[in-house]
Amino acid sequence: MSGRDAPGGRRSPGIEIETDEIGTDEVETKTDIDFAEVFQALPSPVLLLTPDLVMAGVNRAYTKVSGRGPEELIGRSLFDVFPDSPSEEATGARTLRASLERVLATGERDTMALQKYDVEVPGRPGVFEERYWSPVNIPVLDAEGRVSLIVHRVEEVTALVRARRALATTPGSTLSREDAMTADLLTRSRELQELNEELRKAHARAHEVAVTLQRAMLPGTAGQRHSFVAVRYRPAASFLNVCGDWYDLIDLDTDRLAAAVGDVVGHGLEAAGVMGQLRSALSAAIRATGRPAAALTTLAEHAHTVEGALATTAVQAVIDRADHTVTYSCAGHPPPLLAHTAGTVEILDTATDPPLGACDEAISRCQSTVPYAPGATLVLYTDGLIERRGEDIDLGLRRLADSLKRHHTLSPEPLADAVLTDLVPTPRGGPDDDTALVVIRL
Repeated sequence: MSGRDAPGGRRSPGIEIETDEIGTDEVETKTDIDFAEVFQALPSPVLLLTPDLVMAGVNRAYTKVSGRGPEELIGRSLFDVFPDSPSEEATGARTLRASLERVLATGERDTMALQKYDVEVPGRPGVFEERYWSPVNIPVLDAEGRVSLIVHRVEEVTALVRARRALATTPGSTLSREDAMTADLLTRSRELQELNEELRKAHARAHEVAVTLQRAMLPGTAGQRHSFVAVRYRPAASFLNVCGDWYDLIDLDTDRLAAAVGDVVGHGLEAAGVMGQLRSALSAAIRATGRPAAALTTLAEHAHTVEGALATTAVQAVIDRADHTVTYSCAGHPPPLLAHTAGTVEILDTATDPPLGACDEAISRCQSTVPYAPGATLVLYTDGLIERRGEDIDLGLRRLADSLKRHHTLSPEPLADAVLTDLVPTPRGGPDDDTALVVIRL
């Protein structure tokens, strides 16, 4: 099926299947296969949808079950042709749209349970016929992993549902054992979908509470207070979009800015709660001492009183704009990077101690001071920016340094975006690990 001829007889740019992509030498030699006709011959009703849910192709089985020809379907929005009935109980369109949007967001197939989706009778506007369907929505991905099409396959089960209903109301009526089992399974699947929808709603409520909590624990948008600072904060997608990473920016006085980044072990609400306590403690400690090492020493002592805080990593830096210096101390955390105006990148790794709780807290932690020229850039981050499964962390650190060399002349906001583009993969559904990034133009 080429981009010239969509299944349904209409031109459909962008839909393209090549025989040499099938995968075996034996199949590659069969260049006379008519894939458009294969599509039309499929016994299951199949509809092809674009990402904006416009119908791009239909097979004969779909036109038969829907009662509409290709000319009534191709090029039109799915929900314009198949709206919900005006009944207050009608949920078919809303449920199907939610499934299709999940496919677009995740790039994964979504199998739906039994759906009651009444269909307007052709030629009788406003008259809807009760219909039941068992759908599955399957993504077709392009070379970049984006959803280019959705294959919407349905099986109509209206007859089975009606037969089971008749069995329940008519004395002495019987279904075949196979039909009775099928109808019962379809009913159970609908009950499971209703439960699943309730769980999704509960998850959405929990997510809203979690995000509100985390926003309350982190500082406001950095750019609102400091035009020379950019912050990017991306929780792992699978944990309610909350995490144990944190950042902080504090004006100690007119010349000194304290910047910190930390990482609590774990994800989700529990890690976020620990993060909030540690961030507050480190903020108080740096305000009181003004020295990164002393602040981290105090934080390490406090971590012993907070369940889940041990093995936390953190870096605290103090930027002195009058002296043009950066003083920093790391507690098991990946080192900050200093991109100089000439394009060289310095890894600040001479003042690194173990994570919180991993050493004798009676021993003071170390700190180091480095000079900079105005216009240099300091970058603090968490390990989600540079770590990859099965890869040495030094490779990620080199990637970050190389990215800063290429983009160091950009202002903080576009520089932060460029670094994320270079280093953070964008898998379907979101990042696998929490990531915090702070970019400060000195």
